[in-house]
Amino acid sequence: MAQEDVFKKIVSHCKEYGFVFPSSEIYDGLAAVYDYGQMGVELKNNIKQYWWQSMVLLHENIVGIDSAIFMHPTIWKASGHVDAFNDPLIDNRDSKKRYRADVLIEEQLAKYDDKINKEVVKAAKRFGDAFDEAQFRATNARVLEYQTKRDALHERYSQAMNANDLTELRQIILDEEIVCPVSGTRNWTDVRQFNLMFSTEMGSTADGAMKIYLRPETAQGIFVNYLNVQKTGRMKIPFGIAQIGKAFRNEIVARQFIFRMREFEQMEMQFFVKPGTELDWFNRWKNIRLKWHQALGFGNDHYRFHDHDKLAHYANAATDIEFLMPFGFKEVEGIHSRTNFDLSQHEKYSGKNIKYFDPEQNESYTPYVIETSIGVDRTFLSIMSASYCEEQLPNGESRVVLKLPAALAPVKLAVLPLVKKDGLPEKAREIIDELKFNFHCQYDEKDSIGKRYRRQDAIGTPYCITVDHQTLEDNCVTLRNRDTMEQERVPVAQLLGIIADRVSITSLLKTIQ
Repeated sequence: MAQEDVFKKIVSHCKEYGFVFPSSEIYDGLAAVYDYGQMGVELKNNIKQYWWQSMVLLHENIVGIDSAIFMHPTIWKASGHVDAFNDPLIDNRDSKKRYRADVLIEEQLAKYDDKINKEVVKAAKRFGDAFDEAQFRATNARVLEYQTKRDALHERYSQAMNANDLTELRQIILDEEIVCPVSGTRNWTDVRQFNLMFSTEMGSTADGAMKIYLRPETAQGIFVNYLNVQKTGRMKIPFGIAQIGKAFRNEIVARQFIFRMREFEQMEMQFFVKPGTELDWFNRWKNIRLKWHQALGFGNDHYRFHDHDKLAHYANAATDIEFLMPFGFKEVEGIHSRTNFDLSQHEKYSGKNIKYFDPEQNESYTPYVIETSIGVDRTFLSIMSASYCEEQLPNGESRVVLKLPAALAPVKLAVLPLVKKDGLPEKAREIIDELKFNFHCQYDEKDSIGKRYRRQDAIGTPYCITVDHQTLEDNCVTLRNRDTMEQERVPVAQLLGIIADRVSITSLLKTIQ
């Protein structure tokens, strides 16, 4: 099945089973804004809990805060967002569609990569066990041709981005003969910058109103509070501050479902370190964060690092953790060495001394910062994409199953009475009443047991138990595993111990400790 078709099915599945709805749908929706349904909010909360606990439970020197969305407007002047928070945009005159120029070029780079990989795959099939991939990549004429074109484009693109050369970006698009996906033409306008911040006014009168911004990131709330946290918590460098919160960006090119939205949620941690140690900590946090993703069990080949061609003006190192979405490898988390830019800027614009006093060195300095910034919504989409599965069963039937990590699944256990009589519903309710304090359970008595299993498969419930007439005699139930569909008979008294260990966030955290 084409990956585009897979993605459409995932989007449809999200709506059909209560994960994600188009926002304001009865009013024909609002572009690039989505609501999380009853299943989606549970999965989303579990993702946030997994991240939060991995930060504040597993690291004694990391604490959390929750800063306000509205902040003093000078904060965004100091951070550079007022003057430099822009995307390079280009329009196609025929389709009237607008695109990010950098994304068009990066997609062209990805096409060269795809062509190279296709040549490698074909050769691997042709030569079998005797295939030497490294030698093939180094000697095959067609691969070398593609690689040369890719390298030349990459070098030219990097130089244009670092120089903020909008004219060159447009020329690259023309020279590479990149066409508009809608019109198929190369009738492009000039590239221009567009600021992404939403603004509003605060104040009771028009004359006294102050222009403020909806925050485009949560990081600045951490920076302006870092000294408050350090002093009240008696924190010593190195230490970190974590935060989960909403951010807002007026994305002109918002697409690919919840991958790029105008209202989204971030999980960010700023780690304050002594100057000169930042690159060591940068590499350490790269490894820590990759392990967090890989612990979900989707396969290490689903993740890769992508080092930035263009560093932000404040950074001396930056990389993305990319996940293999149905539409290619895409960023889900950024890890940046932000130097001391943010704290220095806030000290300059506020006029307040916010240096850290190091008692061991008996000196004051502005800490350097390592940032880990992960999108909740993008992580949600990556998990849904990797979990969605269509299976053909031995009996000729098929099923759609979400093979979600058990610790993140919205519903952990479904309790199903075999029939709606003979005391079986009452026994099922009794079991739920015992287990509902430990994890999210769901009761279902409608339709055949097979249809009920399929409904639970579709929302990713890792375990189902069936209460039958034998249960009333021996107090045992049939426990069904979602992924294997294997069934075993277990005593009701052992259910909590068996299931809780398999579905807890704690069990997931232990794999990354």
